[in-house]
Amino acid sequence: MIDRVCRIMKPLFMCFSYSVFLVVLLTSGCAGTNEGSSVAYLQQSLPDRRTEELNNSLFKKNLLLKKPFSMADYKIGPEDLLDIDVFQVEDLKASVRVTARGFIRLPLIGRVKAAGLTVAELEDTLSGKLEKYLEQPVVSVFVKEYRSQQITVLGAVKNPQQYSVSGPKRLLEILSIAGGLTDEAGDLCYIQKASGESDAPQRYVGTVVINLNELLMKGKAELNIPLSSGDVVNIPKRGVFFVDGAVKDPGSFQIKGRTTIIQAVSMAKGLKYEADGSSLRIYRDNGAPEREIISVDYDAIVDGRGNDVVIKSNDIIIVPKSGVKDFFSKFVSTLRGFISFGKAL
Repeated sequence: MIDRVCRIMKPLFMCFSYSVFLVVLLTSGCAGTNEGSSVAYLQQSLPDRRTEELNNSLFKKNLLLKKPFSMADYKIGPEDLLDIDVFQVEDLKASVRVTARGFIRLPLIGRVKAAGLTVAELEDTLSGKLEKYLEQPVVSVFVKEYRSQQITVLGAVKNPQQYSVSGPKRLLEILSIAGGLTDEAGDLCYIQKASGESDAPQRYVGTVVINLNELLMKGKAELNIPLSSGDVVNIPKRGVFFVDGAVKDPGSFQIKGRTTIIQAVSMAKGLKYEADGSSLRIYRDNGAPEREIISVDYDAIVDGRGNDVVIKSNDIIIVPKSGVKDFFSKFVSTLRGFISFGKAL
């Protein structure tokens, strides 16, 4: 009797065991899938949260760090209308519009360069020229009408385009006008400073690199720099480096795998004829108050006499001009969040 019962129950027990095994397997599979989905979701949400924090800080800091309108910050540009007054000399009082090439014309002194100067600098220039005719002339300049400034915002912002603005503008205000940052935005802002002259041989005269974390999260007001007409503000994606100086196509470039100094210079379309290939410098952010400066002999690497240098994210590579001994004297690195190159400010 017992044997018969066992024969009957054995298939049922095997079926039950298989069912339990199948349920456990499916449950484990679902748990694994959910866990993988959760990890993927968290990884995807990290940039979103970072960007949200940066944008919230951007809009708040734009209000907190926004300085009152100050003529000291504004650089005169083409098409501005200026009121000029010389104390107790009525004949020299005039309203003049800056030409497209950046000049004004006044009695006695004739043609004077005005574009690119602040009001105080133009007052000093005019006073100096009038000293030939007047004793201790006192000149006052007032910007009666601002022309529309063209400032371009590129890269990882929500609305990249050229913006027409009037009056003095600073970096945070322009980034706010551009809608803030996207999820792909990196930590640096790369600004090409314009010459302010429509017929200048060089359109850009300097470069500024701003650390957005230092500006937005730590609130360093000194990094909220003034912008001028013709400036280009670029927010590169994460994982980029910069090449500037005596190269054919300076700018920001994406790191692709193992990128070396040879590849970096190639991405910038090579060195210019006047470049000093033996004295390159890499400015590297290692988290210290000052960037690490790495000297590189590019010529030696090309000739096989030196080892190629691997580029890291946010590296800034500067190629000096040959024969210019004080080339790096214009390269300012006094703050971790701020680097300028050339006549940037």
